[in-house]
Amino acid sequence: MLGGIKRTIKGRLEKRPTLYNRVHAMRRAVKGGTDKHHKVVRLTPEGPCRGNVLVSLINEPFLRKPDEPISHAHTHDWETVQIVQTWLDMGYAVDIIRWTNNEYLPDKDYAVFIDARANLERLAPRLNAGCVKVMHIDTAHWLFHSAAQYQRLLALEERRGVSLPPWRLLPPNRGIETADCATILGNAFTESTYAFAKKPIIRTPISTTDRFDWPEGKDWERARRHFVWFGSDGMVHKGLDLVLEAFSGLPDYRLTVCGPVSGEKDFETAYNEELYHTPNIETLGWVDLHGAQWTALCRTAGQVVYPSCSEGGGGSVITCMHAAMAPVVTPEASVDTEDFGVFVSSGSVEAVREAVSRAAEQSADEAEHRARAAWDYVRRHHTREHFAEQYRSAAEEIAGQGA
Repeated sequence: MLGGIKRTIKGRLEKRPTLYNRVHAMRRAVKGGTDKHHKVVRLTPEGPCRGNVLVSLINEPFLRKPDEPISHAHTHDWETVQIVQTWLDMGYAVDIIRWTNNEYLPDKDYAVFIDARANLERLAPRLNAGCVKVMHIDTAHWLFHSAAQYQRLLALEERRGVSLPPWRLLPPNRGIETADCATILGNAFTESTYAFAKKPIIRTPISTTDRFDWPEGKDWERARRHFVWFGSDGMVHKGLDLVLEAFSGLPDYRLTVCGPVSGEKDFETAYNEELYHTPNIETLGWVDLHGAQWTALCRTAGQVVYPSCSEGGGGSVITCMHAAMAPVVTPEASVDTEDFGVFVSSGSVEAVREAVSRAAEQSADEAEHRARAAWDYVRRHHTREHFAEQYRSAAEEIAGQGA
């Protein structure tokens, strides 16, 4: 039976560009206020309805015009559409609200409720008996996440005499305590931050926004010493401060920084010398993954360095692994590296410098081998096809709990 399910999903995903249009073609109603935070999207399946599912994640993909593509800015856009499509395919009507909607109240019975944050605790007392409550985990636990970031900020203050504000601290929530079970995008590290609640957790490995061909002809002798830091906002949280300080003392190794550094002016000011006036460090800012800069980078860089203090799936590292870069990461980056990764042992400049040196001084053949193994791994475990298969399996298990 599982093989049949996998073949069916594979067939659907071969027509992946039409997935969003399939959802749009369903009978759809949009209710609520004028902004996304209060809109409710209601979708009904093509055949008989088995029941209702409430999804509290993001709703932006369902508010777009039919001819607009799903955003590639973050994996959660496509993944949310796939989650909804899975429940529709299983015969459920699906109501979709944004996780920031703190006003919605259930007006019907639900077989399943899926949420990533505080709506689980808020809505649980208002849900019908028998509704299976699912936390969709896309970050480390809020307490670990916030504490880890504050530790990095304190360490930075002690090293550089600079006090920077926190970035996107997660507000407290009792989602995992309220849930009956959870799905999780990250690996064993992320799961461990929720272990105290002793709830069943089903892994649905994070997908990817893009895949890239193997870079034939790359000069691995040079590439082994060329590293990329690739991330979104939250520079200290994601270890860019450590990486810049480490590479400023490693002149024989090259670093390219890809991320919206200019959006964090206090960080940019504190690290202006390293970012813009250090010969072996180049700062590109935000990079278009379909543009010439990224294409050129994929042909010259051999490794990604990302010593984050807390992640829920390590999507940026996964992207680089799809581009044939071997990972140099902290365990908290939430990326499985098997035997092709190099771990950064702690959140210190010295630990980053040691890990980078160890990775760079391997032979060109070893560098290519590690990058190829990383590329092969993510093409097996971190694709849209694999996410769809794993989420379908999880959804069937969840639906069985409420049967």
